[in-house]
Amino acid sequence: MRLAVLLAALRPALPLLLGLSLGCSLSLLRASWSQGRGEERCPGAPGRAAAVAGGERPEAAEAGPGHEDFRPRIVPYYRDPSKAYKKVLRTRYIQTELGFHERLFVAVLTSKATVNTLAVAVNKTVAHHFPRLLYFTGLRSAKVPHGMVLVAHGDERPIWLMYETMHYIHQHFGSDYDWFYIMQDDTYAQAEQVKALVTHLSINQDVYLGRAEEFIGGDEQARYCHGGFGYLISRSLLLKLHPHLDSCRNEILSVRPDEWLGRCIIDFLGITCVSQLQMQIRNLTALTPAGEAGLTWPVGINAPFLPKSRFEVISWDYFNEQHLFSCPDGSPKCELSGASKTDVSEIIESAVEQLNSRYQPLLRFSKRQLLNGYRRFDPTRGMEYTLDLLLEAVTQKGHSHVLAKRVSLVRPLSKVEIIPMPYVTEATRVQLVLPLTVQDLDFVANFLDMFAMNTLDTHDNALLTLLFIYHPYDAQRVGQVDVFAGVKAMVGELEKRYAEVKIPWISVKTEVPSQVKLMDIVSKKHPVDTLFFLASVWTEINMEFLNRCRMNTISNWQVFFPVHFQEFNPALVYRGEQTASSTTDFLRDGHFDRHSFAEACFYNSDYMTARTKLAADILDQDEVLESMEVFDVFLHYSGLHLFRAVEPGLVQKYALRSCNPRLSEELYHRCMLSNLEGLASRSHLAMALFEQEQANST
Repeated sequence: MRLAVLLAALRPALPLLLGLSLGCSLSLLRASWSQGRGEERCPGAPGRAAAVAGGERPEAAEAGPGHEDFRPRIVPYYRDPSKAYKKVLRTRYIQTELGFHERLFVAVLTSKATVNTLAVAVNKTVAHHFPRLLYFTGLRSAKVPHGMVLVAHGDERPIWLMYETMHYIHQHFGSDYDWFYIMQDDTYAQAEQVKALVTHLSINQDVYLGRAEEFIGGDEQARYCHGGFGYLISRSLLLKLHPHLDSCRNEILSVRPDEWLGRCIIDFLGITCVSQLQMQIRNLTALTPAGEAGLTWPVGINAPFLPKSRFEVISWDYFNEQHLFSCPDGSPKCELSGASKTDVSEIIESAVEQLNSRYQPLLRFSKRQLLNGYRRFDPTRGMEYTLDLLLEAVTQKGHSHVLAKRVSLVRPLSKVEIIPMPYVTEATRVQLVLPLTVQDLDFVANFLDMFAMNTLDTHDNALLTLLFIYHPYDAQRVGQVDVFAGVKAMVGELEKRYAEVKIPWISVKTEVPSQVKLMDIVSKKHPVDTLFFLASVWTEINMEFLNRCRMNTISNWQVFFPVHFQEFNPALVYRGEQTASSTTDFLRDGHFDRHSFAEACFYNSDYMTARTKLAADILDQDEVLESMEVFDVFLHYSGLHLFRAVEPGLVQKYALRSCNPRLSEELYHRCMLSNLEGLASRSHLAMALFEQEQANST
């Protein structure tokens, strides 16, 4: 009985006990085998490994006398008490151990008299922009300004101050920084530009960069960097200069510290001050695969656009100081004003300034007159200019001479910034809103056909809402004669053809179809997240434009007002001939109507926010609403981006618009201009007048 109970208690542990016993037995057997094998001797001659009779391979070979079999041994750490113990210290940061350097160190030269005035001003303006900034002076003042690290050398002599400063920088920071910018406390420095400059320079070059000045009575080729503008020294140059500082202090006599340092660098290192690195880049272009032919001007700017055919040639616009001979409206001559006049004035001033900086002090130029001016916009590099200037050149002795000189300049496309934009998708549903008046009835059929073909047949995510605008007289007779009965019948046919499609309509009675009042009605009948496309009856809807409407309209960020392409009157353009079919002729026989703001893409929530601000401002005055469009609402009462751009995918056939005189004077004037400019181009109108005069003369 007791045995049965004991077995029942040990039964769960039996596998463990059996496993342990089996493992111990196998380990003992393996140990006995290995010991027996180790005692066997390999037959054959003593020494290194010998051959085994019968071709058997020996498991081990006995080493020669005095040697033991190689076995891994753990060598214990032994410290020799007779040698000095040196503790190994690891650096705190991995960049120190790997030899990484900081980018820029700034040294400000000040004095006891200006440390509390000019040096404090420097500390408050640019100190927080630089990673490390120290102030060096000869004698320490009684009170050191708060927040400034000041190093005093004990002597106010300018040359001694410069010598001690360079020695201190090398000793304490020479191995920690790549670039050293030395400035005076009266220097105005743009910290961000200095930081951006050192990020584009190679740390392996010996750079002595600043405002280059000539030595008085010295070599014309040798130049030093003027201390009033500050100068930049590379780490490699500082390391090479340090062994010669003592010799420079004893051998070079100078009053100015910047001249002394420049003479020291030139005499012992043969490096002169440079104002720019373009000449160095020019010298290296011969080593590139393209050679000198691959050099672009200015250095670092893209090469000019090379047209592949005569149709891609970028034309130059001619101008002088008063007129522009390539006008936006197509006229041959127009007055130079606004931004164009400011642009021409700035480019002439810049040209004269560049000439003076190159030829001073031998010559000084002043502008007499702009003889000829040419400019063109190159999308690959920027605005290019060619100027013929009539200049007066004055020599150092006061002699003057008038000469003409041609200069070329470029205003590059710079500071390109990528603006982060909210995420949008092409799957958003677009709600089309089409206002219709009695004058638009002849064009409704074409609009509905294009809508059915480009959206309903392709199952695009777009809906349509019609807005019937009744005149008060027509509204009273709607029971007997409905002016929109034909349109409603067309809508019914579409709904029968596409069973899943419903096209609702809204009826409005008004004498003045204000765009804002109409959108107020539509906005209340749709959710706040609805994407509206306010269309016109002449618009030909297509999927390409609807996708751009979705991508260019961002809720609580941006609204889109496309500039549609308006075809000219075919009776004036073609005069009975066949219409053009190619894309080039198509774009030639029309224009982008910049006077029209009828089309717009926006979200309902953005419109409601702007409309609320408008209501608080004007208190719903009808005469004010009649003078406004949706564009004006977003322009004046929202903080959104208004994106207005030409839209080649939004094409309208020619039609003479009906301009309502009840609208504001500005809206009526824009409507009339749109009709007049939409007739034909100047060349087409001139040809029509010429043919008419010939017909009248005969």
